[in-house]
Amino acid sequence: MNSKKNKQQVCILGATGSIGVSTLDVIARHSDKYDVYALTAHTQVEKLAAQCAQFHPKVVVVGSATAADGLRQLLVASGQANIQIEFGAAALCAVASAPECDIVMAAIVGAAGLPASLAAAEAGKKVLLANKEALVMSGNLFMNAIKAHGASLLPIDSEHNAIFQCLPRSFDGQPDQHGVRKILLTASGGPFLYRDIQTLSSVTPEQAVAHPNWVMGRKISIDSATMMNKGLEVIEAHWLFNVPADRIDVVIHPQSVIHSMVSYNDGSVLAQLGNPDMRTPIAYGLAYPERIDSGVDALDLIKVGKLNFEAPDFNRFPCLALAYQALQTGGSAPTILNASNEIAVQAFLDGKIGFTMIPQVIEQSLQKIVVTEMTDLESILAADAEARSVATKLVSQ
Repeated sequence: MNSKKNKQQVCILGATGSIGVSTLDVIARHSDKYDVYALTAHTQVEKLAAQCAQFHPKVVVVGSATAADGLRQLLVASGQANIQIEFGAAALCAVASAPECDIVMAAIVGAAGLPASLAAAEAGKKVLLANKEALVMSGNLFMNAIKAHGASLLPIDSEHNAIFQCLPRSFDGQPDQHGVRKILLTASGGPFLYRDIQTLSSVTPEQAVAHPNWVMGRKISIDSATMMNKGLEVIEAHWLFNVPADRIDVVIHPQSVIHSMVSYNDGSVLAQLGNPDMRTPIAYGLAYPERIDSGVDALDLIKVGKLNFEAPDFNRFPCLALAYQALQTGGSAPTILNASNEIAVQAFLDGKIGFTMIPQVIEQSLQKIVVTEMTDLESILAADAEARSVATKLVSQ
């Protein structure tokens, strides 16, 4: 651990997103335990500058030279000229693997977060993984890097964090030896759970990002509306916990109070409950194996009153079915799934395609591209690039 005042040094990849903001909120409550070593953002330099004024990182990383120049002007104007400013993908990997850093919050959305997340794993860091795409794209490679370099991996997605909490402390990725029967991933169902399927083609981006329970970024909110988010989580759970696809069930739970469950051979089902606030899993990851105040109120079960559950409708949520298929196919299929989804979601947000065309773009991309084995980061990024190219052409058509 870094010796500076015995405080752990934290690098936040994606500091201006919802996870990054929530992480800084938790850190601010425990300034005796954590210091911010590095903050990164793509283009939101005003927000990043405000974070610098409060948390005084040693290094900040942005997406481009233009963004770096803009940030530098803001920091100089506010008397923070001593903060080191870098830009680009290589700089992200550098701060994630820096010797001064103890903990890396990997919260860059999408495939863009993979290289830096992998760099943190290869540097033996405590990796708090909020970027599910890293495991979707490179599950075997990423988990091998964690093991080979002595890194520790704590899932921050509320569902996987819940599963982690419900598994035995000694769990070593061998479910049968621990009596684990199934993983039960809960899903809210998003904003269109009960909307007439025939009207989904007319859904607007504003309607799709209006999640009933969680405050999230636009991309992940669309994924929640299509339930691709849950499909990606199925793939992530497979790699995190070494459980096959046929032992990972999705359960619709509209209240988002039970974050996920583990079913055991003796008939027991263990669940983790809490208010829908990402600060809870973030605080758990930061302090593990201890528990610290997250700023989230305790769950009031009397106020909640009822908890409902139902099976997902694959006709309503074809993206979930496509994710299961990609996991069972293996190889580059999950990478193709993720990349084509990112292209399709952005096209929908940009008004280029309708909501129900998102799964069509993904399905056609999976049909057009030959699935290959993923052996290293280069092959993963090549498959990602090919899928983006194919999906982009499909969108334009």
